[in-house]
Amino acid sequence: MSIKDFDTYPADIREFANYMLTVLSRSEKTVSEYMNDLRTFCRYHYFVKNKLPLDSEEMSKLDISSLDRSFFENVTEWDAYSFVGYASKDRKNGTAARARKLSALRSFYKYMTVKRRYFTNNPVKDIESPQKKKQLPKHLSVDESIDLLSAVKNDPQSKTKERDFCILTLFLNCGMRLSELCGISLGDIDRELLSLRVTGKGAKERVVYLNSACRDALRDYLKVRLSQREAGERENALFISRLGKRISQKTVQWMVKKYLTEAGLEYKNYSTHKLRHTAATLMYQSGDVDIRVLKDILGHEQLNTTQIYTHVSNEGMEKAMEHNPLAKVKIEEKAPDTEE
Repeated sequence: MSIKDFDTYPADIREFANYMLTVLSRSEKTVSEYMNDLRTFCRYHYFVKNKLPLDSEEMSKLDISSLDRSFFENVTEWDAYSFVGYASKDRKNGTAARARKLSALRSFYKYMTVKRRYFTNNPVKDIESPQKKKQLPKHLSVDESIDLLSAVKNDPQSKTKERDFCILTLFLNCGMRLSELCGISLGDIDRELLSLRVTGKGAKERVVYLNSACRDALRDYLKVRLSQREAGERENALFISRLGKRISQKTVQWMVKKYLTEAGLEYKNYSTHKLRHTAATLMYQSGDVDIRVLKDILGHEQLNTTQIYTHVSNEGMEKAMEHNPLAKVKIEEKAPDTEE
């Protein structure tokens, strides 16, 4: 267990976190976020219960490690409702943040009441999540993607050009998650460079097939990478840092931001995840990729997660409007009748 400040949480939350990590195979990032949300709830409920001011600076410093099971058992549905209201009004949490807090509470109480049966009261089982605003995924156009790749190729100062170009090529063509890309090892790559294996959410492995652009980029990078290995580098990771260690997510994020800036795209606030959106959107908009195939490529559990990529592009909508049979119809105004 390496989650920060793990011992500062109540025993029941620590047990729940262990269950998520070991049994459900949730990532440390997900578990850490859930624990933080539960800590926020504990501090809020403790202050409300003891009639303490919610705007006090002491609230964020409250030690919750000694809270016992009765604290959680006596929470009511109204307590949960008021917490969501507090998250919205006082903490200015958006819809997604409030929904995640409710999800953390819902998962925790389901574990306590259904899995472990420590008590029977589940105050959040009937509370609906806030309706999330549907947003179209932001993505780069084909020309912007080419500009981004060109920025790497034409960087005379780069000492990691092959590596960075390969990373961006895989993002833009395969739609990998950041964690999936950083987790690739040399042994995950097919010898013919036809495919590679990634580990996605829930520790689930899937095979990602490579197109010619990916194979070319990998082939060029592997010449550099394998020469480093022959020189004494023992790290088995595909992508390594200048220190010879598996590349970190922060390093990749920094590199992507750097080349987005050099390509003149920094104003759009793109990120590594937007590159995943780009791959998915461009594949779907090509017209030759079935939505169910795209689901498997991206490693989605549910089809409805993939359906955000079925949006019609602006260009497509413009063409559709022009195909309306009334688009070119002009109605001439008749001259008014005049009496002789």
